[in-house]
Amino acid sequence: MGTLPVRAAQYCEAITSASGFGWWVFSPIDQEFLWDGNTISWRCDHVPQWLPLQPSRQFPDYSDAFDRDAPEAMRGCAPPFLTALPEHGCLQMWTGLIARTAPGWHLLVRSMPNLRQTSSIEPFEGIIETDRWFGPLFINLRFTRTHTPVQIWHDYPLAQVSPLLPKCYSSDTLDRIAVETGLSSLSAQDWDLYHATIVEPNDRRNRPFGGYAAAVRRGRKTCPHAVNGQLAEAGGHPSELPP
Repeated sequence: MGTLPVRAAQYCEAITSASGFGWWVFSPIDQEFLWDGNTISWRCDHVPQWLPLQPSRQFPDYSDAFDRDAPEAMRGCAPPFLTALPEHGCLQMWTGLIARTAPGWHLLVRSMPNLRQTSSIEPFEGIIETDRWFGPLFINLRFTRTHTPVQIWHDYPLAQVSPLLPKCYSSDTLDRIAVETGLSSLSAQDWDLYHATIVEPNDRRNRPFGGYAAAVRRGRKTCPHAVNGQLAEAGGHPSELPP
């Protein structure tokens, strides 16, 4: 969105990688909310008057459009656009998307990294098993301020959706992570790596900026799944490849 400092965009590959990891999701329309501490009210260009969400609202004119295209047995089952959740000051919004990923891949729905949201709402984060669960992609929002209209624009991202392998967050993986304390736990190899990463570069006063970023970008030019210039199935199974 052009909001990163120029120095971060040019030299900090950690920030740019996180910002680009996945896809942005948006509100389908410009809309406005008001939370009075008890009830969430809503309005948009199609519905100019304030309406309470009790408990949900359909996207304007969407129910009829859904019923025209849906099989007869599914008519009347359009997903709600907005739903007031039982939790105090919390709202669920449908992005208008239905997500499906390749087998063995899930989706992490998270706050926008490195992009400030309005100070009046906070997105919840979640992981959805979209390789087996086929349904609307929702975002859950929490209001942090009462009696102040909150505007959400259709061209400003609400959240970022990123592909994730289940093994990345499985208990088997996380339980294997060992945390050691004290400098005495560092091995000779660890000290060599620390020297190469921290000490040696700082001994070169005229070193160019962005050494880490340049190294990462060079590494990306080679696909990790490529063998002799052709794309290979990692582990012999296509689920190991990106969705």
